[in-house]
Amino acid sequence: MRSIVGRLSKIFGHTNADVIIVMNTGIIDSNFLYISGFTSGIFEDSVLLLKRKSATLITSELEYYTALQQKPNNMRVIKENSKDAIDSIIREQVSGRTVGINGSFLPYGYAKRILELGAKRIIDASGAFAEARLVKDPGEIALMRKANAIAKKAFAEIPKYFKEGITEKKLAAQFDYLMMLNGADGQSFQTIVSFDKNAAMPHHMPDSTALKPNSIVLIDAGAKYMNYCSDITRTFIFKPEKSSEKYARIIDMYNTVKEAQARALREIKPGALASAPHIAAEHYINTASNGIYNGKFIHSLGHSIGIDVHDGLGLSRGYKFKLRPGMVFSDEPGIYIEGFGGIRIEDDVIVTEKGAAFM
Repeated sequence: MRSIVGRLSKIFGHTNADVIIVMNTGIIDSNFLYISGFTSGIFEDSVLLLKRKSATLITSELEYYTALQQKPNNMRVIKENSKDAIDSIIREQVSGRTVGINGSFLPYGYAKRILELGAKRIIDASGAFAEARLVKDPGEIALMRKANAIAKKAFAEIPKYFKEGITEKKLAAQFDYLMMLNGADGQSFQTIVSFDKNAAMPHHMPDSTALKPNSIVLIDAGAKYMNYCSDITRTFIFKPEKSSEKYARIIDMYNTVKEAQARALREIKPGALASAPHIAAEHYINTASNGIYNGKFIHSLGHSIGIDVHDGLGLSRGYKFKLRPGMVFSDEPGIYIEGFGGIRIEDDVIVTEKGAAFM
């Protein structure tokens, strides 16, 4: 069976909390999944009490047997439906102690309840979780490689569904269907499909825009597998008119973004500042083709990926932390021209001892 001691040690190594409480609301805190490893069950309002070498899960009868089937070593599962009984268990664990919570997730009312149950004080342990999750272990990396393989297979298959008149919404639905057929447990996020001018908006949501010849088709999607995410973007041209000025412009944008991604990848290595890859990509885009794309790369180069598709820190001009082996980021430069369209190429990248590699 899996052991959670290593993950608990990583978390408690970055906080002064005596005990940490992870409380789910109507949705699951992703840190609950990081500790438990559960891949089935809803676990709404379940409570996970963490100590340095063990964990206690309090859950309802609805989830009890699901938890027993999946629980790792060093985790005790308690079946309890009564709020008073749950409060009594929590009180026993927190009374007179410094209690860590995920301040970026837990609503005020839940935190107030912990104080009322006798905690000496509450501190925010969200940074400890983020730091622990930033460097992936081999098991996490294996799951992320699988999530990437599923999404990449869908990307390889999707062009045969490009047909004149198909809408962004229908193509997005087809892509999601392909990911599920290929083994995904779900989507990492809502799939983005953008045709032509809509591709100039990085977070455009699919609408009823119909596909026309000589158009940009930008798809940004990710598969979720055993809780772990992938995040990939590909840009295509549907029925290109190779003699047209528009086609030549798209190709120049595409080649510029592709080279920017490669230059960023070379800067992703142990010891490098997280800002370095972004600066390399941005400088290339701003100066390429006599500077016609200056200022057209309008977002950060990438973000950490894991259980959450945005799993903590990222690769941008503002981040100064040093890269370490086992960190996984997106490498996704882009060029966006209002009224014309956009090009983005995105791959998930793992920092290795020797540099970086695509997942």
